[in-house]
Amino acid sequence: MKTAHLAIACIISALSMNTAFSSDDTQTKSSSNYVKPTDAELKQSLTPLQYSVTQHEDTERPFDNEYWNEKREGIYVDVVSGEALFSSTHKFKSGTGWPSFYKPLESTNIAEKKDYYLVFPRTEVRSAVADSHLGHLFKDGPEPTGLRYCINSASLRFVAKEDLKKEGYEEYADLFNIKKD
Repeated sequence: MKTAHLAIACIISALSMNTAFSSDDTQTKSSSNYVKPTDAELKQSLTPLQYSVTQHEDTERPFDNEYWNEKREGIYVDVVSGEALFSSTHKFKSGTGWPSFYKPLESTNIAEKKDYYLVFPRTEVRSAVADSHLGHLFKDGPEPTGLRYCINSASLRFVAKEDLKKEGYEEYADLFNIKKD
């Protein structure tokens, strides 16, 4: 019953958003020298939905977002900083209408914090370097972790496996049996 309440709360929150989504593929991989863009720069470089989700903890609509049904192999990076967050190898079909993963690609790139936005506390998931709001973490996922990272597409940029090297993410090629140079 608790899981059903969580799913309903996510859907209600998401339905309150009425924003269109479009992709922005201009971000690059982050580094230890990353400096977050100013608010004005973020407003200019992100779509209104990406800005609203990553900077103001909004939620996009379920089943009406770019990656909820993405089946290509690759990784998902923070749309703001480019830090590697999730992999298609850890993605699963949750039935919620948002991309769901049972573990992060790089746990050091994920920050968790308590969120009291709804009546009950939840675990908010943020990117560690850019502090972008990504979504929420629930304990109703599949094995081997039992976790479900319910993530907004608007906070992600997808890098297809064939583009990993070109975009500077060659260290993840082994996930997809791609030989490194």
